[in-house]
Amino acid sequence: MTATVCGLVSIALLLVLPSATAADPTLGAVPGPGEATWWTVVAVLVLQAVGVAWVARFPTTAVPALAALPLVLVWVAPGVVFTVTVVAEMAGVFLAVVARPPRRRLWVALASTALLLAAGQFANEARTSGPSAAGAVTSLLQAVIVVGFPLLLGLVIAAQRDADDARRYEVQALRREQDALLQAAVSQQRVAMSRELHDIAAHHMSGIALMAAAMDRQIDSDPAAAKGSARQIREQSRAVLDDLRRLVGLLREEADAARPVETVAAVSALVATRRAAGAEIDLVMPADGSGSGAGVGPLAHLVAYRMVQESLANAAAHAPGARCVVEIGEQHGRRLTITVRNGVPTGPDPGPGGGFGLVGMAERAQLVGADLVYGAIPDGGWEVRLSLPVDDTIDTTRAPAPLPEDSA
Repeated sequence: MTATVCGLVSIALLLVLPSATAADPTLGAVPGPGEATWWTVVAVLVLQAVGVAWVARFPTTAVPALAALPLVLVWVAPGVVFTVTVVAEMAGVFLAVVARPPRRRLWVALASTALLLAAGQFANEARTSGPSAAGAVTSLLQAVIVVGFPLLLGLVIAAQRDADDARRYEVQALRREQDALLQAAVSQQRVAMSRELHDIAAHHMSGIALMAAAMDRQIDSDPAAAKGSARQIREQSRAVLDDLRRLVGLLREEADAARPVETVAAVSALVATRRAAGAEIDLVMPADGSGSGAGVGPLAHLVAYRMVQESLANAAAHAPGARCVVEIGEQHGRRLTITVRNGVPTGPDPGPGGGFGLVGMAERAQLVGADLVYGAIPDGGWEVRLSLPVDDTIDTTRAPAPLPEDSA
C-alpha cells in the first residue's frame, strides 16, 4: 500500500512540474509527457516504488538502493526532476526505522543513504549550474533533512510501539504471576484439605476400630458392654460426619460454618474420648494447673492439639495394644513441651504407612516456630515431642528438623 501511494504521488508531482516551471522559469526545463527522457524518469520512480515495497523485509539494503536509483537522472534529466525522487526516499527511511533492524546496521544504512543523497544532489546542481561550495552545503543540508525528518518520525513511532509492547508484556507477566499465585493457593488448599481429612480419618477411624474390636469380644461375654461399645461407635461415626461437614463448610467459605475449638486445654477431652474407645492412655499435666497452654498463640494451640491427635492415631494403628502417655510439661524458658509416648505393641504391626502424618506435624510446627522431634525410644516404643513458643515468640524462618523414615 505504501509503495503504491509513493509511486502515485511521485508521478503526480512529475505531471505537475511542467506547470510549475511555466510559472517559474528559474526551475529549469522539465521533460514533457511522452518524451523518452520523461519515460526514463517514470521508470526510475516506479523502481523506487517497488523498492519501498521491499524496505520492510530488507531495510538496510533497500534504503540505500532507493537513494542510488535517482543517480541515473543526473545524466539523463538533470534539474528539478531530481527532487521528485525524495518522496520514495523519505518513505523508505521511515519504514526502515519502524522495521527496527539491528541498530548498527540501520545507522550504517542511513549514513550511506544520506551520502548518496548528498552526492546525487550535488552532482545534479553541478550539471545544471556548475559546481560550487554553496551547492555542496545545500546538498548536504537537503540530505540531512530528507533522512532526518522521517528518521525522527520513525523513532517516535518505534518508541511508542516499544512502550505498547512493554505494557503488553507487563500485563502478560502479571497474568502469569496471578495464575502462578492462584495455582499455589489452590495447591496449599489441597494440602490443607488432605491434611485435615487425614487427621479426621486417622483419629476417628482408629477409635472406631478399637471399639469394634472390643465389642467383638464383649458380644458373648458381656452383651451390655457390647451395646455400650455400639453406642460409642455410633457417636464416633457421628463425630466423623460433623468434622467432615465443618471441613466442607470451610471449603464453601460459609460464614456460619462452626469450627471446633481445638486447644491445649482440649487435649484432656481428646484423651478421655480415646479412653472411652478402649485405649490405655495416661495423661500427665503440671500440678500447678499450667497445662492449659496460657501464652501460646491460637494457631500454636491447634498445632499442639493436632499433634496429640495424630500421635495417638499413629499409636493405635502401628502399636496396637501399647499403653500411651500424653505429657504436658511445665513452661520453661518461654517454651511449652508436649510429649506423646507409646510402649511396646502387644499386637502385630500392620506395616508402614504413607508418612503423611509426620509430614503434616512437621509442617504445622514450622508454621508457628515450634520444634518437633520424634523417633524410637530405648524401651522399643515411640515418642513424639513438640516444643511450642510461649508469648507468641515465633520464628517461622527456620527449616524443620530432618524427618527420619517412619511408618506413620
